[in-house]
Amino acid sequence: MTTEATLPTTAASPTARQVWTRARGIALALVLLLVGAVAIAVVRSDARHGELDPRSADPYGSRAVAELLADRGVSTRVVTTLDEARAAAGPDTTLLVAVPDLLTERQQTGLHSATSGSGGRTVLIAPGGAAVERLAPGVTADPALSVDSTLAPACDLPAARRAGNADTGGIRYSTHLEADACYPSRRLATLLRIPDPSTKASAEAAPGDTVVLGARDILFNNHLDEHGNASLALQLLGSRDHLVWYLPSLSDLPDPDDERGFFDLLPSGWLWGTLQLLIAAALAALWRARRLGPLVPEKLPVAIRASETVEGRARLYRKANARERAATALRSATRTRLAPLVGVPVAQADSPESLLPALSAHLHGAHGDGQTLHTLLFGPPPGDDAALIALADQLDALEREVRRP
Repeated sequence: MTTEATLPTTAASPTARQVWTRARGIALALVLLLVGAVAIAVVRSDARHGELDPRSADPYGSRAVAELLADRGVSTRVVTTLDEARAAAGPDTTLLVAVPDLLTERQQTGLHSATSGSGGRTVLIAPGGAAVERLAPGVTADPALSVDSTLAPACDLPAARRAGNADTGGIRYSTHLEADACYPSRRLATLLRIPDPSTKASAEAAPGDTVVLGARDILFNNHLDEHGNASLALQLLGSRDHLVWYLPSLSDLPDPDDERGFFDLLPSGWLWGTLQLLIAAALAALWRARRLGPLVPEKLPVAIRASETVEGRARLYRKANARERAATALRSATRTRLAPLVGVPVAQADSPESLLPALSAHLHGAHGDGQTLHTLLFGPPPGDDAALIALADQLDALEREVRRP
């Protein structure tokens, strides 16, 4: 009667519990990151909903300004396309461009052509360097922003003097044109009023002009009651009977020639962030690199017999059909062992001129022939496995003969 013993088995792959234990920290971090991103997006979207929209009562909307203007007999109309904005330009109209930087270069140039000489007022809200140079030629935006948000008028413009301090701190501008430069920060103005030289004042209407405002704060609902923001906003936007509020939108299709590529649509911050990530990845790769110096010998945990190593390498040579490489290894090892036996330095073991004469003088019989030794130790590779085995036997016989006393 025979009995069979059941040996316990060990699974080579990790279990589901082990995988979860190892990955739960990373999974938790990803979940927290996702929840945080969603929360921030929700908060920001709620706070910025309807920004600079005269129909919005949100903190960053501008409905309060529109209602105060309506009480003073100024009508407010919202337009979302460039064609509507250009058609509305006239001596009795104030055209407010809420986000000038969203317009393409061709749109900015076209809008300036429509407003120049119209006799009305154009108000540009915080245009950047490229936009302000096309919408208000002769005006330049400084790359450094204002340090303070609340500034004093420090100019002779009646609207600014009546309003007093206001939250105009933002983009700073300079110009060589004749203009009212108000609310300076480090000697550069955050509000400019540039008269249109092609228009003149009449009994019915004021002369045309362009107002460049460096910040949006005076138009926001939650800042309107601070300092002289309300007074300044009402005077800048209420000089005409009609206010056209231009909010660029997706329905305002640009000219086909102005269509931008994918990388043009990405904010510059994304490109710089990607570059920083690439640099960080390169530094991490250098930090984790394993071979930044000489190899360090390491003791094997298990002793392997030399015969097993030789046999394993021989099988690899045979599997790869590398007879030439195997023959080279056999000949090189034989020459290295024979050189000290015949009085030749090991460094010259691979030199036929040094090894063969010494070996011929040491040998007697057939192996002492120089041509035979050259063919055996430095000859061509064997043509088949049988020739390789014969070469190994001949090298072994040569070495035994040299070692014979």
